[in-house]
Amino acid sequence: MTYLYTDIDGDYQTVRRVIELISENWQDQPDLNSLANAVGKSPTQLQKLFTRWAGLSPKAFLQAVTLDHAKRLLSGDLPLLDASYELGLSGPGRLHDLFVTHVAMSPGAYKARGEGLEIAYGFHPSQFGTALIMVTEMGMAGLAFCDPGSEKEALEDMTGRWPRARFTHDPAKTAPYAARSFDPERWKPDDPLRVVLIGTDFEIRVWEGLLSIPLGNAETYSGLGERIGRPAPRAVGRAVGRNPISFVVPCHRVLGKSGALTGYHWGLTRKRAILGWESGMAGSVSENAA
Repeated sequence: MTYLYTDIDGDYQTVRRVIELISENWQDQPDLNSLANAVGKSPTQLQKLFTRWAGLSPKAFLQAVTLDHAKRLLSGDLPLLDASYELGLSGPGRLHDLFVTHVAMSPGAYKARGEGLEIAYGFHPSQFGTALIMVTEMGMAGLAFCDPGSEKEALEDMTGRWPRARFTHDPAKTAPYAARSFDPERWKPDDPLRVVLIGTDFEIRVWEGLLSIPLGNAETYSGLGERIGRPAPRAVGRAVGRNPISFVVPCHRVLGKSGALTGYHWGLTRKRAILGWESGMAGSVSENAA
Protein backbone atom coordinates (compact mmCIF):
# COMPACT_ATOMS: atom_id res chain seq x y z
CA MET A 1 0.00 0.00 0.00
CA THR A 2 1.35 3.44 -0.95
CA TYR A 3 0.24 6.84 0.30
CA LEU A 4 2.13 9.35 -1.85
CA TYR A 5 0.42 10.74 -4.96
CA THR A 6 0.99 13.19 -7.78
CA ASP A 7 -1.78 15.57 -6.65
CA ILE A 8 -1.27 14.93 -2.97
CA ASP A 9 -2.34 18.39 -1.74
CA GLY A 10 -5.42 18.40 -3.96
CA ASP A 11 -6.37 14.97 -2.63
CA TYR A 12 -6.01 16.19 0.94
CA GLN A 13 -8.19 19.25 0.37
CA THR A 14 -11.00 17.02 -0.92
CA VAL A 15 -10.51 14.51 1.88
CA ARG A 16 -10.28 17.34 4.40
CA ARG A 17 -13.70 18.63 3.36
CA VAL A 18 -15.19 15.14 3.57
CA ILE A 19 -13.73 14.69 7.05
CA GLU A 20 -15.20 18.04 8.10
CA LEU A 21 -18.61 16.93 6.83
CA ILE A 22 -18.33 13.58 8.60
CA SER A 23 -17.16 15.25 11.83
CA GLU A 24 -19.94 17.83 11.79
CA ASN A 25 -22.73 15.43 10.80
CA TRP A 26 -21.65 12.02 12.08
CA GLN A 27 -24.84 11.58 14.09
CA ASP A 28 -26.78 11.79 10.81
CA GLN A 29 -24.54 9.09 9.29
CA PRO A 30 -24.08 10.85 5.91
CA ASP A 31 -23.96 8.38 3.01
CA LEU A 32 -21.48 8.26 0.14
CA ASN A 33 -23.82 9.98 -2.32
CA SER A 34 -24.37 13.03 -0.12
CA LEU A 35 -20.65 13.35 0.66
CA ALA A 36 -19.72 13.02 -3.01
CA ASN A 37 -22.26 15.64 -4.03
CA ALA A 38 -20.91 18.07 -1.42
CA VAL A 39 -17.37 17.92 -2.82
CA GLY A 40 -18.26 17.81 -6.52
CA LYS A 41 -17.25 14.19 -7.12
CA SER A 42 -19.13 11.14 -8.27
CA PRO A 43 -19.64 8.49 -5.59
CA THR A 44 -17.22 6.20 -7.42
CA GLN A 45 -14.56 8.92 -7.69
CA LEU A 46 -14.84 9.79 -4.00
CA GLN A 47 -14.80 6.16 -2.89
CA LYS A 48 -11.61 5.49 -4.86
CA LEU A 49 -9.88 8.74 -3.85
CA PHE A 50 -10.71 8.45 -0.16
CA THR A 51 -9.85 4.75 0.06
CA ARG A 52 -6.55 5.33 -1.74
CA TRP A 53 -5.72 8.18 0.64
CA ALA A 54 -6.83 6.69 3.95
CA GLY A 55 -6.75 2.96 3.38
CA LEU A 56 -10.43 2.71 4.31
CA SER A 57 -13.72 3.88 2.85
CA PRO A 58 -15.61 7.06 3.87
CA LYS A 59 -18.12 4.82 5.67
CA ALA A 60 -15.36 3.08 7.62
CA PHE A 61 -13.76 6.44 8.39
CA LEU A 62 -17.10 7.67 9.70
CA GLN A 63 -16.99 4.81 12.19
CA ALA A 64 -13.34 5.50 12.98
CA VAL A 65 -13.87 9.08 14.16
CA THR A 66 -16.88 8.53 16.40
CA LEU A 67 -16.64 8.63 20.16
CA ASP A 68 -17.14 4.88 20.35
CA HIS A 69 -14.06 4.29 18.21
CA ALA A 70 -12.00 6.64 20.36
CA LYS A 71 -13.09 4.72 23.45
CA ARG A 72 -12.09 1.43 21.81
CA LEU A 73 -8.69 2.89 21.07
CA LEU A 74 -8.28 3.72 24.72
CA SER A 75 -9.48 0.33 25.90
CA GLY A 76 -7.16 -1.49 23.53
CA ASP A 77 -9.89 -3.61 21.90
CA LEU A 78 -8.70 -2.91 18.34
CA PRO A 79 -6.10 -5.10 16.64
CA LEU A 80 -2.88 -3.15 17.08
CA LEU A 81 0.49 -3.32 15.39
CA ASP A 82 2.15 -4.41 18.62
CA ALA A 83 1.26 -7.96 17.60
CA SER A 84 3.45 -7.62 14.53
CA TYR A 85 6.56 -7.94 16.69
CA GLU A 86 5.55 -11.38 17.93
CA LEU A 87 4.69 -12.42 14.38
CA GLY A 88 8.17 -11.49 13.18
CA LEU A 89 7.01 -8.75 10.82
CA SER A 90 10.00 -6.50 10.34
CA GLY A 91 9.78 -5.27 6.74
CA PRO A 92 9.47 -1.60 5.72
CA GLY A 93 6.12 -0.10 6.65
CA ARG A 94 5.07 -3.10 8.76
CA LEU A 95 6.31 -2.35 12.26
CA HIS A 96 4.45 -0.14 14.64
CA ASP A 97 5.83 3.32 13.98
CA LEU A 98 8.36 5.63 12.39
CA PHE A 99 11.45 4.13 14.04
CA VAL A 100 12.44 7.45 15.50
CA THR A 101 15.59 8.04 17.47
CA HIS A 102 15.94 11.29 19.34
CA VAL A 103 18.35 13.53 21.14
CA ALA A 104 17.30 16.20 23.65
CA MET A 105 19.07 19.55 23.76
CA SER A 106 20.31 20.81 27.10
CA PRO A 107 18.07 23.06 29.20
CA GLY A 108 20.60 25.83 28.66
CA ALA A 109 20.11 25.66 24.89
CA TYR A 110 16.37 25.93 25.37
CA LYS A 111 16.68 28.89 27.73
CA ALA A 112 18.86 30.63 25.16
CA ARG A 113 15.80 30.45 22.88
CA GLY A 114 17.74 28.91 20.04
CA GLU A 115 20.72 31.25 20.12
CA GLY A 116 23.51 29.77 18.03
CA LEU A 117 21.21 27.27 16.29
CA GLU A 118 21.17 27.05 12.49
CA ILE A 119 17.73 25.88 11.37
CA ALA A 120 16.84 25.14 7.75
CA TYR A 121 13.17 25.09 6.75
CA GLY A 122 11.07 24.14 3.75
CA PHE A 123 7.45 23.53 2.76
CA HIS A 124 6.51 20.11 1.35
CA PRO A 125 3.31 18.27 0.33
CA SER A 126 1.98 15.61 2.65
CA GLN A 127 -1.11 13.47 3.15
CA PHE A 128 -2.37 16.08 5.62
CA GLY A 129 -1.78 19.31 3.71
CA THR A 130 1.40 21.30 3.32
CA ALA A 131 4.04 20.39 5.90
CA LEU A 132 6.63 22.84 7.20
CA ILE A 133 9.80 20.91 8.02
CA MET A 134 12.60 22.40 10.15
CA VAL A 135 15.97 20.70 10.61
CA THR A 136 19.26 21.30 12.39
CA GLU A 137 22.56 19.49 11.96
CA MET A 138 21.40 17.11 14.71
CA GLY A 139 18.10 16.16 13.05
CA MET A 140 14.51 17.28 12.56
CA ALA A 141 13.52 19.99 15.04
CA GLY A 142 10.08 20.95 13.78
CA LEU A 143 7.12 19.73 11.74
CA ALA A 144 4.04 21.88 11.34
CA PHE A 145 1.04 21.85 9.01
CA CYS A 146 -0.68 24.60 7.08
CA ASP A 147 -3.46 25.07 4.56
CA PRO A 148 -3.19 27.15 1.37
CA GLY A 149 -2.55 30.78 2.26
CA SER A 150 -1.49 30.12 5.86
CA GLU A 151 2.16 29.31 5.23
CA LYS A 152 3.35 32.62 6.70
CA GLU A 153 1.40 32.08 9.93
CA ALA A 154 2.79 28.57 10.34
CA LEU A 155 6.34 29.80 9.81
CA GLU A 156 5.88 32.61 12.35
CA ASP A 157 4.44 30.12 14.83
CA MET A 158 7.45 27.84 14.53
CA THR A 159 10.22 30.45 14.35
CA GLY A 160 8.70 32.15 17.40
CA ARG A 161 9.58 29.08 19.46
CA TRP A 162 13.31 29.71 18.97
CA PRO A 163 13.47 33.45 18.19
CA ARG A 164 17.26 33.75 18.47
CA ALA A 165 18.03 30.96 16.02
CA ARG A 166 19.17 31.66 12.47
CA PHE A 167 16.62 30.41 9.93
CA THR A 168 17.41 29.62 6.31
CA HIS A 169 14.95 28.63 3.59
CA ASP A 170 16.50 25.43 2.25
CA PRO A 171 13.86 22.98 0.94
CA ALA A 172 16.55 20.78 -0.60
CA LYS A 173 17.89 20.12 2.89
CA THR A 174 14.46 19.47 4.42
CA ALA A 175 13.02 17.37 1.56
CA PRO A 176 14.64 14.08 2.69
CA TYR A 177 13.06 14.51 6.13
CA ALA A 178 9.63 15.07 4.56
CA ALA A 179 10.01 11.95 2.44
CA ARG A 180 11.11 9.88 5.43
CA SER A 181 8.25 11.13 7.60
CA PHE A 182 5.32 10.58 5.26
CA ASP A 183 6.24 7.49 3.25
CA PRO A 184 5.68 4.30 5.31
CA GLU A 185 7.87 2.36 2.88
CA ARG A 186 10.80 4.31 4.31
CA TRP A 187 10.08 3.64 7.99
CA LYS A 188 12.99 1.29 8.65
CA PRO A 189 14.22 -0.04 12.00
CA ASP A 190 17.83 -0.10 10.82
CA ASP A 191 17.74 3.51 9.62
CA PRO A 192 15.72 5.52 12.16
CA LEU A 193 14.65 9.08 11.56
CA ARG A 194 16.63 11.35 13.88
CA VAL A 195 14.82 14.15 15.70
CA VAL A 196 16.07 16.74 18.16
CA LEU A 197 13.79 17.77 21.03
CA ILE A 198 14.16 21.40 22.12
CA GLY A 199 12.17 22.25 25.24
CA THR A 200 12.10 22.26 29.02
CA ASP A 201 13.01 19.10 30.91
CA PHE A 202 9.33 18.44 31.60
CA GLU A 203 8.25 19.04 28.01
CA ILE A 204 10.91 16.65 26.75
CA ARG A 205 9.70 13.96 29.17
CA VAL A 206 6.18 14.39 27.82
CA TRP A 207 7.36 14.26 24.20
CA GLU A 208 9.40 11.14 24.92
CA GLY A 209 6.21 9.66 26.36
CA LEU A 210 4.39 10.47 23.13
CA LEU A 211 6.99 8.54 21.16
CA SER A 212 6.07 5.42 23.14
CA ILE A 213 2.40 5.42 22.00
CA PRO A 214 2.16 2.87 19.17
CA LEU A 215 0.45 3.44 15.84
CA GLY A 216 -3.22 2.44 16.13
CA ASN A 217 -3.26 3.11 19.87
CA ALA A 218 -4.13 6.12 22.02
CA GLU A 219 -3.48 7.52 25.49
CA THR A 220 -5.26 9.96 27.77
CA TYR A 221 -3.55 13.03 29.18
CA SER A 222 -3.84 11.60 32.69
CA GLY A 223 -2.54 8.22 31.57
CA LEU A 224 0.43 9.82 29.87
CA GLY A 225 1.13 11.87 33.00
CA GLU A 226 1.10 8.81 35.21
CA ARG A 227 3.54 7.01 32.93
CA ILE A 228 6.07 9.84 33.15
CA GLY A 229 5.59 10.35 36.89
CA ARG A 230 3.69 13.64 36.67
CA PRO A 231 -0.05 12.89 36.75
CA ALA A 232 -1.25 16.48 36.27
CA PRO A 233 -3.38 16.40 33.10
CA ARG A 234 -3.35 20.16 32.55
CA ALA A 235 0.43 20.41 32.70
CA VAL A 236 0.73 17.39 30.43
CA GLY A 237 -1.82 18.91 28.07
CA ARG A 238 0.16 22.14 27.80
CA ALA A 239 3.34 20.22 27.03
CA VAL A 240 1.55 18.08 24.43
CA GLY A 241 0.25 21.28 22.82
CA ARG A 242 3.80 22.63 22.66
CA ASN A 243 5.12 19.60 20.78
CA PRO A 244 7.12 21.11 17.88
CA ILE A 245 7.38 17.93 15.79
CA SER A 246 3.81 17.04 14.90
CA PHE A 247 2.97 13.63 13.45
CA VAL A 248 6.48 12.22 13.97
CA VAL A 249 6.15 12.83 17.72
CA PRO A 250 2.51 11.68 17.82
CA CYS A 251 0.66 14.19 19.98
CA HIS A 252 -2.44 13.40 17.89
CA ARG A 253 -2.69 10.06 19.73
CA VAL A 254 -3.60 11.74 23.02
CA LEU A 255 -7.33 11.91 23.73
CA GLY A 256 -9.55 13.24 26.48
CA LYS A 257 -10.55 10.88 29.30
CA SER A 258 -13.96 10.27 27.69
CA GLY A 259 -12.37 9.45 24.35
CA ALA A 260 -13.06 12.92 22.93
CA LEU A 261 -10.45 14.06 20.42
CA THR A 262 -10.02 17.43 22.21
CA GLY A 263 -7.66 20.10 20.89
CA TYR A 264 -4.91 19.89 18.31
CA HIS A 265 -2.61 22.78 17.48
CA TRP A 266 -3.00 22.26 13.73
CA GLY A 267 -6.78 21.70 13.77
CA LEU A 268 -9.14 18.94 14.88
CA THR A 269 -9.99 18.05 11.27
CA ARG A 270 -6.33 17.28 10.66
CA LYS A 271 -6.17 15.26 13.89
CA ARG A 272 -9.13 13.18 12.72
CA ALA A 273 -7.46 12.78 9.33
CA ILE A 274 -4.21 11.51 10.83
CA LEU A 275 -5.97 9.08 13.19
CA GLY A 276 -8.13 7.79 10.34
CA TRP A 277 -5.12 7.34 8.06
CA GLU A 278 -3.29 5.47 10.82
CA SER A 279 -6.37 3.33 11.41
CA GLY A 280 -6.25 2.34 7.74
CA MET A 281 -2.57 1.49 8.02
CA ALA A 282 -3.12 -0.56 11.16
CA GLY A 283 -5.93 -2.48 9.49
CA SER A 284 -3.78 -3.14 6.43
CA VAL A 285 -0.95 -4.55 8.51
CA SER A 286 -3.36 -6.68 10.56
CA GLU A 287 -4.74 -8.16 7.32
CA ASN A 288 -1.24 -8.89 6.07
CA ALA A 289 -0.42 -10.59 9.36
CA ALA A 290 -3.49 -12.82 9.25
